[in-house]
Amino acid sequence: MKAVIDRYEGDYAVVLFGDEEIKVDIPIALLPEGAKEGSWLKVSLELDPEGTKEQKEKIKDLLEKLKSKPR
Repeated sequence: MKAVIDRYEGDYAVVLFGDEEIKVDIPIALLPEGAKEGSWLKVSLELDPEGTKEQKEKIKDLLEKLKSKPR
């Protein structure tokens, strides 16, 4: 997917994604060095099954702790 940096507003860049130009505010700190208004970005998102599994276990453990806590 491609996106373009439309403009900067404070600590954020307004980035337009895809042909639909979906607007997303992204912290400037997350942009690659040298990015400026008009710069095109290649964007890639992918699922992390292992990370999802770990997070579910973490939440399950927290819920168990809460359930077993004396009232």
